[in-house]
Amino acid sequence: MAIPDFQSIMLPLLRFCADGKEHTNQKALEALVQEFQLSEDEQKELLPSGQQRVIDNRVAWARAHMKMAELLENTRRGVFRITDRGQDVLKGMPSEINLRLLRQFPEYVAARDKRKENLGDQGCSDLEEREGKTPAEQLEAAYQTLRENLAAEILAQLKGGSAMFFERVVVEVLVKMGYGGSRKDAGEAIGRSGDEGIDGIIKEDRLGLDIIYI
Repeated sequence: MAIPDFQSIMLPLLRFCADGKEHTNQKALEALVQEFQLSEDEQKELLPSGQQRVIDNRVAWARAHMKMAELLENTRRGVFRITDRGQDVLKGMPSEINLRLLRQFPEYVAARDKRKENLGDQGCSDLEEREGKTPAEQLEAAYQTLRENLAAEILAQLKGGSAMFFERVVVEVLVKMGYGGSRKDAGEAIGRSGDEGIDGIIKEDRLGLDIIYI
């Protein structure tokens, strides 16, 4: 099955803690991987930045939200357990635990309001509830969108520019890649481009060579 969003993880995580014992983050993660029958590929799936697994990120945020609502509590670093309030929620046999349910607890509302004030994330709550995206996923998605928009804008400028402009951009890119020294000394656009292609010279100081591309 697909990796569940962080709100779908909340109820299974709380049920895992129903025995009242202390649990480590790692043991909880392993139990949830089994609960959702995640494949090897799904377990290895990373956020766009490549810095964290998707399942790790979503479990961490599910746990964080329930801690803000005081359904879970830390006993020491990396270890947590269910609270009396968490047990009461389970006794109500909810079909799911989500942000809407958590907002019934004043401690959760206060914690979210404080977080919004500190981080300026007034729009995050609605997006989290509507799309099930964690804040990290929202930020990375926004970053990826900005990169894609920037790439499209640069491509449009290259296509709309003159041949000489394109030649100079190519030389600049090659210089930035390490071919030669300064822009003035290392590369120049010859300026004879047309239907036949691009003319220019890149001077490679380290090898004492001139690389001519056409």
